[in-house]
Amino acid sequence: MEIGIDSFAGAPSDPAVSHSQALSELLDRIELADKEGLDVFGIGEHYRKEFLDSAPSMILAAAASRTNRIILTSAVTVLSAADPVRVFQNFATLDLISKGRAEIVAGRGSFIESFPHFGLHLEDYDALFSEKLDLLLKIRDHEVISWSGQFRPPLNHQAIYPRPVQKQLPVWLGVGGTPASFARAGSLGLPLMVAVIGGETHRFRPLIDLYRRAGEEAGFSPDQLKVGLHSLGYVANSSEEAVEEYYPGYARMFTKIGKERGFPPVTRESFNAQNGPSGALVVGSPEEVAEKILRHSKSLGGISRFTFQMDAGIPHEKLMAAIQLIGKRVSPLVNHLK
Repeated sequence: MEIGIDSFAGAPSDPAVSHSQALSELLDRIELADKEGLDVFGIGEHYRKEFLDSAPSMILAAAASRTNRIILTSAVTVLSAADPVRVFQNFATLDLISKGRAEIVAGRGSFIESFPHFGLHLEDYDALFSEKLDLLLKIRDHEVISWSGQFRPPLNHQAIYPRPVQKQLPVWLGVGGTPASFARAGSLGLPLMVAVIGGETHRFRPLIDLYRRAGEEAGFSPDQLKVGLHSLGYVANSSEEAVEEYYPGYARMFTKIGKERGFPPVTRESFNAQNGPSGALVVGSPEEVAEKILRHSKSLGGISRFTFQMDAGIPHEKLMAAIQLIGKRVSPLVNHLK
């Protein structure tokens, strides 16, 4: 199983830490993840004050010059608000810089700030994504294309450059809990990245089964229908240490987001429930975390990639220590015990 990290490039809560320093530290963490043998590092895409990741391909390109083997991916590319031609060009260029290590996780995102930024309408939410995904895949698979749609000027026998190192630039479909999204990924034969940030992870099994059925009915083999799991998580030497370091920032972040969406504030009791045996949070010691990843994998019918999302206002030094624990202890345990 591939083990990695996704980051939303959280803006520093400490006013003494500049945004420039925060991005420099993020690059240090990606470099360390590469050295520690982690398989993948993803950068999200948001348009909010709390995050510094509105241009993820820029961050990933900087990381490419400091790493050697780790896969560099988006987490996710908000395709609804993007031009697929430019997305492909950015990630094909990243693939050239990284010598074949670029991937795209395309999704619709969980926030809506990108829509007014680019003059888009929320009522077109799904139609935008469907059309742009179709165009992105056509560009990926064909150097010269002719295409027309509703939301973008047509392309008439147009060549799209540069082309990546990889024969086919990997595109995953990032999904939340919408059944149609799981079925779409399967029917297209795209690997699936499932973001589970709350509730009980095993409850996603029917949706993943739907994905696999749709893929098989469309003629794709089981080995083409890969499933990845993106979870909120953090690792420290002991469970108590991990919870004490992760909970305060998690509570602040999700209480703020919850207030925007009409949800109650986070409590320690609700956190503990989410961090229980079947809960979505993966916070604990290396041994506990490895066991929980394997438990989630079994409950979902097998996953091929797991990524931690550790952004919760945790200091850089502690995140570096967590990356070392993931590389030295969690990943070997997961791949030994499975």
